[in-house]
Amino acid sequence: MAARLSDPDAEPTGGVIALRAMAVPDLPAVAAIEKQAYPAAQAWSEGIFRDCLRVGYLCQVLEVDADLVGYGILSIAAGEAHLLNVCVAPGRQGRGFGRVLVEHFLDLADRYKAHTVYLEVRPSNTPARALYKSLGFRRIGVRKCYYPALPGEPREDAIQLARDIA
Repeated sequence: MAARLSDPDAEPTGGVIALRAMAVPDLPAVAAIEKQAYPAAQAWSEGIFRDCLRVGYLCQVLEVDADLVGYGILSIAAGEAHLLNVCVAPGRQGRGFGRVLVEHFLDLADRYKAHTVYLEVRPSNTPARALYKSLGFRRIGVRKCYYPALPGEPREDAIQLARDIA
């Protein structure tokens, strides 16, 4: 999943920004943001986030003035990283926080010696696609019918993107 970002080129605004590891006490706030950002059929549950912590994925949160406003999940194995989820609270989108998160995960991937970062994004998520393109991601494929849909609607494809870490 990728954040719904309204302005991929925006500079971060508003208060003191902190990035830190996600912890179990953060899960209700993370799940609440996820539910605000995505329809119920598409949102990750609190249990999915708990499982990501349990298996050791790099789960991070972004705070502004100690208010949790975004998060992301990165999996790293065998020299590859997969950005599984990036989300910014709907009321905080368009302020550059998505860029801060993705750049942070690119730095983490480099620190953990990943050679390439992969992700999927909805074709309909134009702001996120623009952000990823501006950060050097390139299209490598399509996963047909990847994303869950609302009842009665067709599943949406995912555009697969990759970026080499120099």
